[in-house]
Amino acid sequence: MSDANLFAQQRANRRRSAILVTLFLLFFAWIGFGGDLIFYLQTTNLPDDAPRDSYRHLIPWFGICATLLASGMAWWGWKRGPKEILWATGAWELIEPSRPEEKVLVNVIEEMAIASGLPRPTIWIVPDNDPNAFATGTDIAQAHVAVTEGLLDTLNREELQGVVAHEMAHIRNYDVKLMTLLAALVGVMALIADGTRRFLWFGGGRRSGGGGGGKKSGGPLVAILLIAWVFSILLAPIVSRLLALGVSRKREFLADATAAQFTRNPSALATALRKVEDASGPTKAIKKGTAHLCIADPVGRRLTHKEGRVANLLATHPPMAVRIARLRAMAYQYDKTGEIPEAV
Repeated sequence: MSDANLFAQQRANRRRSAILVTLFLLFFAWIGFGGDLIFYLQTTNLPDDAPRDSYRHLIPWFGICATLLASGMAWWGWKRGPKEILWATGAWELIEPSRPEEKVLVNVIEEMAIASGLPRPTIWIVPDNDPNAFATGTDIAQAHVAVTEGLLDTLNREELQGVVAHEMAHIRNYDVKLMTLLAALVGVMALIADGTRRFLWFGGGRRSGGGGGGKKSGGPLVAILLIAWVFSILLAPIVSRLLALGVSRKREFLADATAAQFTRNPSALATALRKVEDASGPTKAIKKGTAHLCIADPVGRRLTHKEGRVANLLATHPPMAVRIARLRAMAYQYDKTGEIPEAV
């Protein structure tokens, strides 16, 4: 089956990434230039008694400014995103390992870098007792892998190797590049939506008066465009966040499979995921905005443990039991009935 072809999935993910980014940019264009179109129709179809020197919106200033602002902020978020994420978690760079656990981590990351054919990423330690890990970066040459202190204290070497391989898989599969860009685009979209709502409110407040007779400004076309524009602005942050979550969930399965390819030991990652899942509490050092980057949901939301349409839309990760079952199936770890256990 084509779905079982790991490399075909990687190519498909790269295509989806390009399509998704294109849709984001087209949406920005609609928000900006769509507003210009509405103002153009309103100011060029003025009432008969309107003053001759009334303003005509002929130059799409709003679209140009919105596009430049979005592009600039997306570029800034893209270039500075990884460092900001690491800074927000309080992570510190591991340069000279001192503890035995740190030496094992460096050795495992170097080992997995060779197995994946990638440059060794920068290594970071997050001061948190909850076991978790994530990868970030803009490309394979500018990548970072961060693990919590709790992860080092919880897992043995084989399990740590599985987790590191999972994060290296995100780098290899171009996930960190996409998710960093998505985080920037989602943030910019939320900012533009907020600014546009304020502008719309301010503009609406100024328009309450009006000229007397004559034909109405704009007509039904302007009303339809304005309704569509307003709804787009209101729904943009929600839709963009849901798209980011959906992309994140699908890529977790691919990263698990790629990690099994690197280590040839899927059962070790399955055991590591079980220990991470059984940890007592959320990863406090990692915030909601970067939850989709982690190997497990750091916020500890119950929705992540469920399946179904709502979970597929709102959860940051697929259910851990499903991920573990798939990994155990790769290792041919069946029960006596020949079936994969529902929960392991």
